[in-house]
Amino acid sequence: MPIQNGIIEFKNVSKYYSAGHVRVTALSHVNLQLAKGDFVTVMGPSGGGKTTLLNLMGGLDSPDEGEIILNGRAISSLNDKELTRLRRGEIGFIFQFFNLLPTLTVWENVELPLLLSHASRGASQRIESLLDYVGLLARRQSFPAELSGGEMQRVAIARALVHQPAIILADEPTGNLDSENGLRLLDLLKKASVDFETTVVVVTHNPEAARYGNRHFEIRDGVMKSR
Repeated sequence: MPIQNGIIEFKNVSKYYSAGHVRVTALSHVNLQLAKGDFVTVMGPSGGGKTTLLNLMGGLDSPDEGEIILNGRAISSLNDKELTRLRRGEIGFIFQFFNLLPTLTVWENVELPLLLSHASRGASQRIESLLDYVGLLARRQSFPAELSGGEMQRVAIARALVHQPAIILADEPTGNLDSENGLRLLDLLKKASVDFETTVVVVTHNPEAARYGNRHFEIRDGVMKSR
């Protein structure tokens, strides 16, 4: 039965890859339902299936079996153009190494998703509000090289939120930060999930980071289990 305020659902999803003549199971028969505002953490060893899970959630890859529903749409049946629109409108991404464009200012990096989706209405006010939210409005004209790692990741959070996505996918967002800045970042992400009613999925190797989730999962050898 669908959950109330459901954002994303996996229905018996499996993904396989080929290694020579051997078929490798990256995800095996995953069933999952996440609601609006969930803060979800996913742990597991390298090669266990975490990145595959995020790629499928983000429409960057397609399942070999099963169905994925995002915000009421079956994304596994969309074509490339439709998937691009979906990613630009419904999904925010945060990466371990920030992925800010070095030649753009803080403001311009946050603005970029709006330019790509041609969503200019109210853009300046939204960017200003988000930079203030992450504590970096005073650094809006700075370039990434002038920021600390924690500041760059806060810019990445503002960029992920700027187009008001249904879900944010964070791949090891604290992996390139010291422990203090990592915990501050997780506090900010958890607060954002509540304030913006955005579902957040964090993949992490860090048990301390994993405890931040209101829901916890582990993936091992392609099998996903609730913890």
